[in-house]
Amino acid sequence: MMRTITPRLRTLVLLFLAVTGALLAGAGPASAHAALTGSDPSQGVVVTKAPDQVSLTFSENVSMNDNSIRVLDPQGKRVDLAKPDNLSGTTYGVQLKSGLGKGTYTVAWQVVSADSHPVAGAFTFSVGAPSKTVASVGDQEAGGGVVGWLYGFGRYMSYAGYIVLVGGAAFVLACWQRGSGVRAMQRLVVGGWLTLTAATLWLLLLRGSYTTSGSVGDIFDLNLLGQVLQTKTGAALVSRLLLLAAAALFIAVLFGAYDKREEEEKRDLTFGLAIGGTVVAAGLAASWAMAEHASTGLQPGIAMPVDVIHLLAVAAWLGGLTALLVALYRAPAEAPVESAAVQRFSRVAFGSVLALVATGIYQSWRQLGSWSAFTDTAYGELLLVKIGLVALLVGIASISRRWTGRLATAGGTRATDEEETAQEKETEEPEETEEPEETESSEGTKETVKASVATKEAYVKAAGSGTGVSAASGGSGKAGSADDDPERAAQLARQQSAMDTARQKRLRDADPHRFGLRRSVLAEAGVAVALLAVTTVLTQTEPGRTEQDAKAATAATSSSASSSSSSGALTLDMSFDTGGKDGKGVVRVDLDPATVGSNEMHVYVQRPNGRAFDIPEVKVAFTLDAKKLGPLPVNPDHVTTGHWAANGVQIPIAGDWKVSVTVRTSDIDQVTVSKNAQIG
Repeated sequence: MMRTITPRLRTLVLLFLAVTGALLAGAGPASAHAALTGSDPSQGVVVTKAPDQVSLTFSENVSMNDNSIRVLDPQGKRVDLAKPDNLSGTTYGVQLKSGLGKGTYTVAWQVVSADSHPVAGAFTFSVGAPSKTVASVGDQEAGGGVVGWLYGFGRYMSYAGYIVLVGGAAFVLACWQRGSGVRAMQRLVVGGWLTLTAATLWLLLLRGSYTTSGSVGDIFDLNLLGQVLQTKTGAALVSRLLLLAAAALFIAVLFGAYDKREEEEKRDLTFGLAIGGTVVAAGLAASWAMAEHASTGLQPGIAMPVDVIHLLAVAAWLGGLTALLVALYRAPAEAPVESAAVQRFSRVAFGSVLALVATGIYQSWRQLGSWSAFTDTAYGELLLVKIGLVALLVGIASISRRWTGRLATAGGTRATDEEETAQEKETEEPEETEEPEETESSEGTKETVKASVATKEAYVKAAGSGTGVSAASGGSGKAGSADDDPERAAQLARQQSAMDTARQKRLRDADPHRFGLRRSVLAEAGVAVALLAVTTVLTQTEPGRTEQDAKAATAATSSSASSSSSSGALTLDMSFDTGGKDGKGVVRVDLDPATVGSNEMHVYVQRPNGRAFDIPEVKVAFTLDAKKLGPLPVNPDHVTTGHWAANGVQIPIAGDWKVSVTVRTSDIDQVTVSKNAQIG
C-alpha cells in the first residue's frame, strides 16, 4: 500500500528504488559467518614428525567448547587433550598426545561465529605417509538436521510474531483508532505477542543442541541451557522475554483503558502509547541486532541502529498490511474500516519502504561484497529470489493504491449524496405538516412494514425451531419448546449466527471498491509470507562476501604452497559443475614430487565454500599429447570425507602433461575437467 503524487510516476520510482535496494543489499540483516582461513598442519600435508598441537585460524573471533576441535587417529580415536585455547587473535589450538604414530589424522571442528551461527568443517593431514582411516565426521552442515529445522522454524515464527505485534499495534494507533474496540484486531495483536513469546522460549531451549551436538535428546539438557544463558545470544533472548512483559502491559492499556476513553481523552493517551510502544518495539528489534549479524563485522556501532530501523520498517509495512487485511475481512459491517484509515496506512507504508531501501543500501556494503556474488554464491541466488518477491509485492501494492483512491472517491460521493438527501427532506417537511392525512397514512405504512418484518422474523425463527406458523402467530402448539429443548436452542443459535455472518458478508461485499481492495491486500499478504520465509533463510545463509573471501583465502594458500614447495610438488585446482544436486565444487590434485618416476597423488573435493564432501567416483588420467602418450588412468582410493589418494603414480617422461579429472556426483551426473602442467 503506497501513496503517490502522480498516478503512475511515483509508483514506478518506488518500484525502482525497492528493487535497487534489494539488488544492493537484499533488505535482510546479515553480516558474516566465520570461515576457516588457515591451519597448522595445513590440509593434506604430509609431515615427517607428529606435531604437538593443531591450530586453526578463522576469519573472526569464534566461541568454543570442549568438543569444538577434535583430532582423530586412523582408528577413529581422539588424540587431542583438554579444551581448545585462544592462541592469538583469531587463532585457536588444541594440544595433542605425545608419541603419535604414522598415518592419516582427521581434524573435525565446530564453532559458533560472532554472528551466532554454528559453522563446522573437517580436513586431514598425515604423519610419515598417508594411510586409510576409519574416522568419519559425516557431511552434515552445522546447525542442520531435525534440530536445525526446528530452530529455523522458531526463527521464522519469532520474526512473524514481532511483525504482527508491532505492525498491528501501530496500525491501530496511527491509522484506525476505532480498531482498538474490534475483537478481530485485539486477537491479531495478542496472537502476535503469544507467537513471539513462545518462539523465544523455543529458541532458548533449542540453542544448546543447535550449536553443539544437534541431537534432539539434548534439547532439554539443563547444563546446555545454563551454558546458553552465559552467551551473547542467550542474554539477548532473555532480554527479549523481559521486553515482552512490558509489551503485555502496553497491549492491556491499548485494548482496555484506551478503548474506553472518549475521543478527546484519547489524544493525550495516544501520544503516551506511541512513545512507550516505540521504545518497546525498538528494544525488541535490538534483541536481534545485539546478538546476530549487525553486532559483528564492519562498523557495528552504525550497523546495529540501522538494523533496528530496518526491522521497525518491516513491521510497520508488513504487520500493518496484515492488520489492514484483518480489518477489511473481519471488521463489523456496522463499523467498517474507513477509507481515511486506509489512506493513512498508505502513507505509513510508503515511508516504511523508503526506510527499507535506505537501510538496505547500507547493509549491502557490509554483506554482499560484489555483483558477482549474485550468481557465484548460494546467498546471492536466494537474494535474487527475494528481489523478485519484493518487485511483485510493490507491483501489487500499486494496484491496492488504485483501489484506495476509488474507495476514497466513492466515500466522498456517498457523503455528498447523503447531504443532498437530508437537504431535500428538510425542504419537504413544511409540505408534510400541511397535510396531516398523508402523514398519518405514511405513519401507518411504516407501522405495517415494521409489523411485516417482525412477522417474517418470527416465522423464520419458528421454522428453525420446528414449531410452524402457529408458533409465529401466537398459537398454542409448542411455542416455548425451543427454550425447553437445549438441542433446538443450539440449532436456533447456529442458524442465527449463520444468518448474521451472511448478512455481514453481504454488507461488506456490497461495495465493489472495498471488495477489490480486500482481494489485492490479500494477494500482498500472501507474497509477504513468502518474502518473510526467504528472508529467514537468508539470515542463516553464509553471506556472499564471506564465501568469496574464504574462496580467495583457500586459493591463495594453495597457490603459495604450490609455488614455495622446494621438492617440486604440483597442485592443480579445477572447478566443476555436473549440473545435478551438489554438482558444483572444486577438485584439487596434489602430485608429489611431480617428477619422472614414482609419485604420490592426493585428490580433494570441496564445495564452493571450501567444505569437503564425498562424491560417488573420482578418476584421474595423465596425457602427453606431444609424445602421443596416454591417457594413463589412475583410480585413487577413498581415504576420508572429500579425500582420495594413490601411491606409485608413474610418470614415464618429462613434459607438458594434461591432467584430467572425471568427477561423478550421481548415477548420471558426470563431468571431466583438465589442466596442463609441467611434470619432470
